[in-house]
Amino acid sequence: MAVLTFELPDGSTREVDITQVLNAGYAGRSQEDVAAHVAELAELGVPAPSVTPALYPVAPYLAQQTDRVEVQHGRTSGEAEWALVVADDGEVLLTAACDHTDRDLEVHGVAWSKNAGPDVLARRAWRLADVAPRLDDLTLRAWVTHGDKETEIQHGTLAELLTPAYWVDVLRARDALTPGTVLISGTIPMAHGVDQFADAWRVELSDPATGDTIRLAYGVHRMLEPIG
Repeated sequence: MAVLTFELPDGSTREVDITQVLNAGYAGRSQEDVAAHVAELAELGVPAPSVTPALYPVAPYLAQQTDRVEVQHGRTSGEAEWALVVADDGEVLLTAACDHTDRDLEVHGVAWSKNAGPDVLARRAWRLADVAPRLDDLTLRAWVTHGDKETEIQHGTLAELLTPAYWVDVLRARDALTPGTVLISGTIPMAHGVDQFADAWRVELSDPATGDTIRLAYGVHRMLEPIG
């Protein structure tokens, strides 16, 4: 399995052996808005989930701290998200993440598309308990790069998404709040007119109260064409 290392604000590090990864979907706090989004996706051929919010298991090795994502074609993209990480002693950490998804495969099955690319996690994290009183004020932003031009594609707050506490309760009810568990939050809307099929992605999770920001960035690289 993947072993990830997170630096905390006090300078200490936590090494976590990842044993399971779960990706939330359709996880906006307003489920009316989610229903409208499901209808929009259905028009694009993406199958509707049987329930919302949804939760998709992902292979643990797909949780990565990397600056390079390999893809098979030009229709893959990231999604700015937060991630919960359960450390070995049961303490829950919060960090930035980017769920890199195969959009062509998504029309055949969201769970399949989530397993076709990595969940890129930042190398820094906060203790969830330390930021819990102001979670809704935390900001989530993402930028895409095409050539030498970077454009903001996502900008919102955690108030737009179901809370970490909601997902902690879901994990606990499933006996899944266990060391090595990663839960990825689902994402905020993308800006209209910005091409998500980019050469690179950059994500920031920021705490306005302290000025602290957790960052990740990676390039997107096409693999060689297959033979056969």
